Amino acid sequence: MRVGIVARKGSPRAAALAGDIRAALDDSEVWVDAATAAALDIDGHAADAMAACDLVVSVGGDGTFLFAARGAGTTPVMGVNLGEVGFLNATPPERAIEVVRAEVARLRERGSPWTREMPRLRASGAGWTLPPALNEIAVMGRRGHGRGLAVEVRVDGELYSSGPADGVLVATPTGSTAYNLSEGGPLVAPGVPATVVTGMCAAGPMPPLVVGADSEVTVRIEAGAAAVVGDGRTTERLDPPAAARVRAAEEPLRVAGPPLDFYAALEKLD
Repeated sequence: MRVGIVARKGSPRAAALAGDIRAALDDSEVWVDAATAAALDIDGHAADAMAACDLVVSVGGDGTFLFAARGAGTTPVMGVNLGEVGFLNATPPERAIEVVRAEVARLRERGSPWTREMPRLRASGAGWTLPPALNEIAVMGRRGHGRGLAVEVRVDGELYSSGPADGVLVATPTGSTAYNLSEGGPLVAPGVPATVVTGMCAAGPMPPLVVGADSEVTVRIEAGAAAVVGDGRTTERLDPPAAARVRAAEEPLRVAGPPLDFYAALEKLD
């Protein structure tokens, strides 16, 4: 049994909790991400190697969870929330050891933990493909007056909108509470099979659009310096005229541990 732990970088509190979880799993092989391991003065492993584990535990906020998920591949990820606004981490720190040990016991007994699936998106273009994104794919330029893009958006080949904009977000229901919400897009409850398309400061008619989860969204940039960004980290430059195609990734993220109370989490947005 191998358990990976990825904690928020630079947080003594997260590192200490990661150390406590590691110590509590004395009957398992435990991998700790390199930065956290350095803080604990132990041997560490690269975060992108955590796919070799049977379970990955993220300790921190949503950003840490997204970082852990990128390296986890199809390995289930369980999130421990350190108390800030978060929609991906259901386990409070005071219950972390109890819940992690219960998931490890279930994994050892049944061969897999209890999981739920979260859809991911994959962006691709001419000669490139980004890793799957859990929250959103952003096709965007440099923001500010006079820096917009000439954008065309199609859904399953049908023209939805075209005109000047700072960019376009294509988000999952999970990502609807993140960048999408700050750009005026709608909230989508977990479990709804949908993809959200939200314009970023669009000059023309581009109201937020909810389409089917199996739809392909194509964002074509006719002019302007642009980049395709997955979950705020992975990036591919676009040299116009060029297009990015976004659709559901083949493999969803498997999330372990207790389910999050979505509507209670919304109260933290006030």
